[in-house]
Amino acid sequence: MARANGDSMQGVGIFDRDILIVDRSLTPMKGNVVVVALDGQLTCKILDRGRGRLLSANEKYRPIPIWEGQELIVEGVVKASIRYHRATVRA
Repeated sequence: MARANGDSMQGVGIFDRDILIVDRSLTPMKGNVVVVALDGQLTCKILDRGRGRLLSANEKYRPIPIWEGQELIVEGVVKASIRYHRATVRA
């Protein structure tokens, strides 16, 4: 499991602070939502291996190109997410 951070995946229903169910046993395929370590930085994106990039599910973010020589480790495929409802600010 992992916790989502940010709004880049809202288009596929993953919101800030949601809990992601990540399956490391699955082979990632084009279009899968994955958790990857790109040069040591963890991120959750849509995998587009054919074009060598990672895609956000929010139009305000550009695709992230994967350059030759970069370290890309697919940590797992996101199978599901659990919505987090508790407010983070005090009333």
